[in-house]
Amino acid sequence: MRILMIGDKDNVGVGESQNLFSDLSREFTVVRISDPEEGLEMLKSNKYDCVIIDRKDAEDNCGMDLVDFNKESGMGLPILIISADKTVDDLVAMFERGADDYVASPCDGREIIARVHSLIRRSAQCHRPLLTCGRLILDPVARECKVDGTSVPLRRREFDILEILMRHDNQVFSRERIISEVWQKEYDGTSNVVDVHIKYLRDKLREHKMDSIVVTVRGVGYKVQCSECS
Repeated sequence: MRILMIGDKDNVGVGESQNLFSDLSREFTVVRISDPEEGLEMLKSNKYDCVIIDRKDAEDNCGMDLVDFNKESGMGLPILIISADKTVDDLVAMFERGADDYVASPCDGREIIARVHSLIRRSAQCHRPLLTCGRLILDPVARECKVDGTSVPLRRREFDILEILMRHDNQVFSRERIISEVWQKEYDGTSNVVDVHIKYLRDKLREHKMDSIVVTVRGVGYKVQCSECS
């Protein structure tokens, strides 16, 4: 399991923060960032199971952009807040902003590990099965496509094609297979129907500079390659 840990540059690598990082690293793959902007970009372009934000006090805004993006985009990653200056007002504010758990520091690494496992379990049980590809998030249940939290209006076939390709990242689908899975018995026999819908899909993704994720494999078909958006 992958954890993204955000903390102020003055805290990273010292004292309680370093001890917590060491404890977590024995249980998870932990990516630790001190630059909030870099952390936000990593959240958009990589897959994590949980986010931990290590704050100095209630005035520390390090990592708050991640909390806002996680909520507004519908990504829904569990977020654990750790603060050295825990107050009821700050706790309420963090939960209202989108945090899932809040712990005062100094804290025992074993407790944080247990809380992270609990958050990930709950997220897996109740969270919608969102499909992600860099900055793009596809919600098959709500049938919504978003890039950086902005909706991308897709027609039925465009959405279905993107969903199938995203469920099988980097796997090539022939035109015949796409027709079989998307159109099924409704196929009207038009030879270039897949190519036309792929063009429409790319046109809409191009507005968000995400069209390159849909890759043409000459003589075979199409695939989604998420590394193309990095």
